[in-house]
Amino acid sequence: MMPSPVSRLALAVSLSVMTTSAFAGAQPFNTARSIAMGGTGVAVAHPATANTSNPAMLAAGQHEWSDDFGLILPSIHARFADEEETIDQIEDIQDTIDRFGDIDKNSQPEEARQTAGELREQLNAFDRDTVRIDAGLGLSLAVPNNSVSVGVFTNATLRATVRGEFDEADDQFLANLENADKDELLFADLERDLQSRGRILASAVAEVGVAFARSFDIQERSVQIGISPKYVQIQTFQYTQTVSSFDDDEFDADDSQTDKSGFNFDLGAAYAFGEEQQWNAGLAIKNVIPMELDSAASRVDEEVHTFELGPLATAGIAHSGEFHVLTAELDLNKQKAFGYGDDTQWLAVGAELDAFRYAQLRFGARQNLASNDDNSGIEEKTQLTFGVGLAPFGARLDIAGLVSDADLGAAIELGAAF
Repeated sequence: MMPSPVSRLALAVSLSVMTTSAFAGAQPFNTARSIAMGGTGVAVAHPATANTSNPAMLAAGQHEWSDDFGLILPSIHARFADEEETIDQIEDIQDTIDRFGDIDKNSQPEEARQTAGELREQLNAFDRDTVRIDAGLGLSLAVPNNSVSVGVFTNATLRATVRGEFDEADDQFLANLENADKDELLFADLERDLQSRGRILASAVAEVGVAFARSFDIQERSVQIGISPKYVQIQTFQYTQTVSSFDDDEFDADDSQTDKSGFNFDLGAAYAFGEEQQWNAGLAIKNVIPMELDSAASRVDEEVHTFELGPLATAGIAHSGEFHVLTAELDLNKQKAFGYGDDTQWLAVGAELDAFRYAQLRFGARQNLASNDDNSGIEEKTQLTFGVGLAPFGARLDIAGLVSDADLGAAIELGAAF
């Protein structure tokens, strides 16, 4: 049996993910500890996590067990959002198309008409429904020092979105089949006649860099300044095709992707205060040099999307004690969504309870201040996070989870600190 139109669309989705999986997604990379604490890190990052959250924290005061060396090898995270159960819808549509093709139109014309009506309802429900996948991988090495602290890092994350679009011509075509005679039913060819589309849109960023930080005493107060020069590659992938005519033998990923690379850098600052230096304030600016990249259009009627990797400024504050860390931070500017999603500007809080440096329990939450009901895809509002950390004899295992109305996510990280 020939692959159904929907199964071909599903193959296109998998091909798009494989094509871009070597690069990082549009979302900033977060370590497992950061994810568990609401995505925070600007004022609480450990040396190995400072490379990607706030380079100044490389030189900040740390616990004795983590102020000489830090390693992440590796950090992995993934998120999945499918609030309209899009994957289940695709499977149901595939079953209905197969069933229509198997019906004997001469002896069962009424069943064929009913199946056409069912398919029409399913495709209408599928219109503008969206499924999104995020994934990431990171490595990091940090060597704090009394003179200049140094770190090396690389990370990669992916955001891929699949969206259904029901064509008005299909609505009329299937409506006609609901009242068609036997001859019309016999000549109906769903693979030839259906014009409904599947749109695949992905954005990706990969970076590799070094981080430098130094601590200064200003009026008996400790101030840290850091910078992370890095090489960045961004990529977009866009593929649109009718569900009836997608042919995996003719699928060419190179015609559907664009890429761009260049040098960029992050800046950071941190300031410890309080009688026992228990308070810490942090400020980080990521991707100081703006970068833009237009997506490719595989069809003449396809919209070109612009991916923007612009500066993101985040300020945070934290209070640390012998057995706890409490932190809050805010993105000072909005990040524009690429394609089918919300713009983002996060307000986040996080907490960590520490049991003698051997185990940690973490919680967090964050609210998207830029979320709106008029977005063209999956909405991102409130996210709740949680996680645990284990640190026997300098080795580290961190696990995190994320839940929201639309998302489910998880992260795991291996490393060392001493």
